[in-house]
Amino acid sequence: MKITTPGTIRNFVVAGHNGCGKTSLCDLMLFKAGAVDRLGSVDAKTSVSDFTADEQDKRSSIYSAFMNCTWKDHRFFFTDTPGYGEFIGEMISSFRSCGFAVLVADGVEGIETGFSRAWKYAKEFLLPKIVFVNRLDREMADFDSVLSTLQENYGATVCVPVTIPVGREASFSKVLNILTCADSDIPEDLKSVVAKYREQIMDAVAETDEALTERYLMGEKLTEEEVAKGLHAAVKAGTLIPVFAGSTAKDLGVTELMDGIVEMMPNPLERVRKTDDGNTMVPQEDGPAAAFVFKSALDPFIGQMAYIRVLTGTIKSNSDIFNLNTQAKEHIGQLVLLNGKNQVPVDEVCPGCICGIAKLRATKTGDTLGTSLTENHPMPRQTYPGAVISFAIHAVKSGEEDKIISGFQRLAECDPTLVIQRNDETHETLICGMGEQHIMNAVKNLKALSKVDVDLQLPKIPYRETVTGRGEAMYRHKKQSGGHGQFAEVHLRIESMPDGFEFVNAIVGGAIPKNFIPAVEKGVHEAMERGPLAGCVVENMRVTVYDGKYHDVDSSEMAFKIATRRAFKDAMAKAKPVLMEPIMNVKIMIPDAYTGDITGNLNHKRGRILGMNSVEGLQVLEAEVPQAEILKYATELRSMTQGKGSHELSFARYDVVPANVMNEIISKFKAENAEEED
Repeated sequence: MKITTPGTIRNFVVAGHNGCGKTSLCDLMLFKAGAVDRLGSVDAKTSVSDFTADEQDKRSSIYSAFMNCTWKDHRFFFTDTPGYGEFIGEMISSFRSCGFAVLVADGVEGIETGFSRAWKYAKEFLLPKIVFVNRLDREMADFDSVLSTLQENYGATVCVPVTIPVGREASFSKVLNILTCADSDIPEDLKSVVAKYREQIMDAVAETDEALTERYLMGEKLTEEEVAKGLHAAVKAGTLIPVFAGSTAKDLGVTELMDGIVEMMPNPLERVRKTDDGNTMVPQEDGPAAAFVFKSALDPFIGQMAYIRVLTGTIKSNSDIFNLNTQAKEHIGQLVLLNGKNQVPVDEVCPGCICGIAKLRATKTGDTLGTSLTENHPMPRQTYPGAVISFAIHAVKSGEEDKIISGFQRLAECDPTLVIQRNDETHETLICGMGEQHIMNAVKNLKALSKVDVDLQLPKIPYRETVTGRGEAMYRHKKQSGGHGQFAEVHLRIESMPDGFEFVNAIVGGAIPKNFIPAVEKGVHEAMERGPLAGCVVENMRVTVYDGKYHDVDSSEMAFKIATRRAFKDAMAKAKPVLMEPIMNVKIMIPDAYTGDITGNLNHKRGRILGMNSVEGLQVLEAEVPQAEILKYATELRSMTQGKGSHELSFARYDVVPANVMNEIISKFKAENAEEED
């Protein structure tokens, strides 16, 4: 089996909020196209897309699923993506691999966070868009309300219906195609509506070409071929976003959507991309072939499976290819087309195809493959949002720490939003991700992959210590125990600095010989690694050694380091020491109805609200909040907003901990250290 006609391929991603019916739409398209014998169902756990045990248990998508079918002599390659924000990495990778986006909106709930998030990434990737308003057979469904919100958020003359529903809720019986329906088929109450939207579509078509515009304004009727060409051009340019009405439950409007995908949406040869070195990659059917690995997954049985999107040329099974990022040669075994978990061997694939390759030796997510090291160029690396939640990793069984970290690192190679890092200040290894479900899913995968159990705990906060005043102290270290003794006396002055650290040698007259000054400086650095208040890193100060004493025989580098550490501790106690805590920038995207609850909650967390504005139907609230207060904010936000809110985190700065909070932290530190000493 082979595919050699990229002009008839339509490669797209299906995205939207969780629960809007994306997976049901994908299952129905497969069934209508004859790619499967029976219609899959999420509720019956027979969905082609949601085929993993985790997805079937949750009745929702966790991973992207890749499907293909033939419709009216065209080949569809499409990807069903998770609607939950915690699995946004899956969605971003899928958007990068496609040629356009089918965005699914809920006819009852309207434009939700997941839809807005999908729209944002479609816009970021410069993808043409098509909207399908689903579930219009449900109680309280309102196509006009959803359309009004779309037009308000994204453009009144941009989002234009191509089909509209006849009937409402349970009486929804069919859809009318604005462009092709006969006047006799239009109910009397919809004639003005059809005329209005038909005019808007024709306006968009005419604006794609000056000659068409002139003829249209002169009142001439455009031919069907001119309308089709104009529709295609308008959609590709983004000046028209077709809106389709329907219901997957009743199989209404889906045929019209699939026809619209064939007639209006671009093929892979129209998708021009920029390579990492600034070259333009124009896809062709022949010539040197290239593809990029937009996702990879670990399978306990076959190892790593790489999912590729062919960019240009033809790639064949059982052939050699280069990893353009490492310039290493890879061997491609059997190429497979995918319908969920089902794999069909294929001899070759062309631009626009999505397929799987098992057991590539040294190719990872984000790498580009090519048949020529000189004529092919690697594509840019994809960037992903930063993690919003972290847990400290602890092995349940002693001795399995390295195995756990190694396993998580392998998972992180497949999931760029999963990060494993070591915090040198708190001496913890952290797993960081997009939400608690995301992390727990990784833990479950780790157990299946490496057969180890892991205990997750909230991470320690990397507090820091500094001083707000000036303090001086001296310490004499003197010890005699037979033979050479130990002697050193160090006088230190500590004072606050706005930023950074400075060590000043103010010794005069040889009170401390020059050869011992490096030992004093090293003693200061050692003391700053574990401050006296709560054992935290010390920063932002100037430390001056201004006097001291030594002994010709008993002084040593070790003696001066010991004396320095004790003098530092005493001087710091006199310099008004304080604890500093990390402050995070928090950007929260929520529906307007939750604004009051969120702002009240942030105030309770010692947060400071910086501003709020409305972006494409969502309230975007920006604030600064201490890290200690938002360790599990991803979970809390999801609970407060019924999954409709999302947020982004970034480090802002360190700031002084309030006195009451600081006293609690110091008391806890002293209690824990007293237990350890006992």
